[in-house]
Amino acid sequence: MAVYKRTYQPYQGPLTPGWSRFLVIARQAYRRVFDSRFLILYLALCMIWPAICAVLIYLRHNAGAIAMFKIDVARLIPIDGMFFLRYLAWQGSMAFLLTAFIGPGLISSDLRNGGLPLYLCRPFSRAEYVLGKMSVLLILLSFITWIPGLLLFGFEANLEGAAWFRENLFLASGIFLGSWIWILTLGLLSLALSAWVKWKFVAGALLFGVFFAAAGFGAAINEVLHTQSGNMINLGELVRTIWSGLFRVPVSTGLTPENAWMALAGIYVLCLLLLDRKVRAFEVVRS
Repeated sequence: MAVYKRTYQPYQGPLTPGWSRFLVIARQAYRRVFDSRFLILYLALCMIWPAICAVLIYLRHNAGAIAMFKIDVARLIPIDGMFFLRYLAWQGSMAFLLTAFIGPGLISSDLRNGGLPLYLCRPFSRAEYVLGKMSVLLILLSFITWIPGLLLFGFEANLEGAAWFRENLFLASGIFLGSWIWILTLGLLSLALSAWVKWKFVAGALLFGVFFAAAGFGAAINEVLHTQSGNMINLGELVRTIWSGLFRVPVSTGLTPENAWMALAGIYVLCLLLLDRKVRAFEVVRS
């Protein structure tokens, strides 16, 4: 409408609270994400392992099922730190594949189509924009990692009793903290690669490369120098070291939890610096 007619009116509808405004970005992103039937099927497949773990917990406390199937109780998997570490390792692998499918396209499409100025000219800060994009992964990955994990812990605690709950409360904190460490690692890496590589397929391939190429290079360093320091660039070994400490399981990576925390913090800082460099309302191109 022409400005000189002066018939335009300001928006009079309800305003989104400032603290939750970043979720508007996530809500719009979910509309595109859930258009894929493959994604919905994959999320259903992610629930198979938690269901198997629930059956294993149930069998340990059901004398009728043990007698019916003639199961040797001594051969049943104990519900301890190793049990939940294996649970988290499998769900973490599923979370990695889901991130490789969704994460690379979250920012790259906006950069490729010049959409960032349209976001940042609105009442969004750069931090809110990144948080809004990242919350797409944070919420989805939570539903396949720590949420079913805590349900499994609660199921076992209900069957064992209050004494087991008090003695093994560290397992619940390990599930929660360990899941969020992995979620943040995947989220920051995928967004940083998405911001620097404008093609979704290439960014997804780079995400695989960061994990597997770095693991291979670290293994080569260990073999040549007869050391375990190469694991400092192996993201999988860093996270596994931290998880082992949280679940009080013996560590076999050759790293201390303190070294793993420091290396992982350095990776987080690097990812944030990369995002700070690319997520801007305009880009200066020097010829």
